[in-house]
Amino acid sequence: MDGLRWLLLISGVILIAGIYVYSRRQRKRREQEPDDTRRIEPTLADGVEEGVAAEPVPELVEDNDEIDDEIDEVAEVEEDAAETPRESPQKIVTLRLVARDKGSFKGDELILSLRGIGMRHGKFGIFHRFDGSDEDRTIFSAASLVEPGSFDLANIKDQQIPGISLFLVLPGPVEAAEAFDLMMTAARTLTQSLGGELLDESGSTLSIQRERYMREEVIQFEHSNKVA
Repeated sequence: MDGLRWLLLISGVILIAGIYVYSRRQRKRREQEPDDTRRIEPTLADGVEEGVAAEPVPELVEDNDEIDDEIDEVAEVEEDAAETPRESPQKIVTLRLVARDKGSFKGDELILSLRGIGMRHGKFGIFHRFDGSDEDRTIFSAASLVEPGSFDLANIKDQQIPGISLFLVLPGPVEAAEAFDLMMTAARTLTQSLGGELLDESGSTLSIQRERYMREEVIQFEHSNKVA
């Protein structure tokens, strides 16, 4: 029995000695480490370890008066935006009429053909098809494929024009499908009178299937716009 007591006593002494040596090594190691690598244990009092200087914390919250002022400014901007009417979405439908074999149209013949289908020279120096006599109600327009797109009527006889772009902007003064049909009729009439080639907006030959698809897009746009 006495032997067991001595054995337990010796084991306890060895354990205490081991804990003491380990703690001394850990303390010495922390003292040798640079200050900025030491781990700061949080405390309930101030969030830093006692004896370690806390770095200044940047202010994340501004003065309440300044915050109130900013909120008022944002509210005023939102009110102004709400009072300003939003522009309705637009869709541009484009066709191209070009001369065959990479040729060109005579300027005066092209102008006569445009006037022959009821188009008039007007704003931006291009031709327009108006709804009646009101020049503010443009159904579709025609611009030259030569930059900047305008027609110089004073020197038109001396010009060679490779083609024109016919385009309409939706919504317009008439129903979308009607505007598209009017532009298509004008385009086909010009194609026949000038002996040109009719293309879509990507420069591909305008097929019947492509024409139908474009018309469906126009109708769908108008329907979506009315629903919105």
